[in-house]
Amino acid sequence: MATILFIGGSQFVGYYAVQSALSGGHAVTLFNRGKTDPGAFPAAEHIIGDRLEDIERLRGRHFDAVIDTCGYIPRAVRKSAELLKDHAGQYLFISSVSVYADMADGNDETSPLSTLPDPATEDVSAHYGGLKVACETVVQELFPDKSVIVRPGLIVGPRDPTDRFDYWVERIAEGGEVLAPATPDRAVQAIDARDLGEWLIHLVETQASGVYNAVGPLKPLTMGDFLATCKSASASDATITWVDESWLLEHKVEPWSELPLWVPPDMIGLLQTKIDRAVAAGLTFRPLAETVQGSLAWMRANPDKVSRRRSAMKREREAELLREWHTIPG
Repeated sequence: MATILFIGGSQFVGYYAVQSALSGGHAVTLFNRGKTDPGAFPAAEHIIGDRLEDIERLRGRHFDAVIDTCGYIPRAVRKSAELLKDHAGQYLFISSVSVYADMADGNDETSPLSTLPDPATEDVSAHYGGLKVACETVVQELFPDKSVIVRPGLIVGPRDPTDRFDYWVERIAEGGEVLAPATPDRAVQAIDARDLGEWLIHLVETQASGVYNAVGPLKPLTMGDFLATCKSASASDATITWVDESWLLEHKVEPWSELPLWVPPDMIGLLQTKIDRAVAAGLTFRPLAETVQGSLAWMRANPDKVSRRRSAMKREREAELLREWHTIPG
């Protein structure tokens, strides 16, 4: 049995990692602000606090492993890593594939990383990737032989707080004519939060170290196959209309945010990340249909949470674009 400290751990990936740790018989301590699902995990120890202001509440505590799920600025990560550097056997930091400097091609863990134009910046929205690199550097500095850097791609599945993968799951389930970007052979990658959470605990149990990309599936997936899986999993009557991406860009359609999982060709490497190292370290994947069905079931059971997060293409906008697309001669 390991003693595991989670910094965060109550929303998405962390939630499933905590669930996996408890089911595996590990002793779990959660340090977070207590704002997300505070009633979850009564079997765990809960310490309420903000990592920037209250990290001293962990002083004198010893843990076999720390799993940091919510580090975005190096100043905050340094506070926790410095406090725990002589009191933890392993520090596992959740980073992102957004750390890579060049997204035109698929990256492995040795690919060049982003840099910050100003080392003092803490503007996460503008410099998310560069700040994650700086956070990684802090962890590797303070835990040189005991750090694990996990770089997930798009994380999906039940409890997803975003409207990226789930936009397509819900839209296909609704049926009718669906606007899809670019071509059906465009690459897609995502990882189920439950698979990622379980693997994080596996990394603790095996006392792993090093850097790992973490996304899926094991075999290459295309947008066409993904949407076909969504259609089959929801028994939908949807029909797919593939719309040229240059036309979409001309019509001010925003890649990724307005039409999720679509990136321009110069960013396609974001969805072609190499995962050989993680697979060798035990990362496994459930069937895509199971992820789609789980996401759909969660959305139907939590309509209030779904309605608050909508950020992708509105149905009226989709219908308008389809009407205009169909008027093009030939």
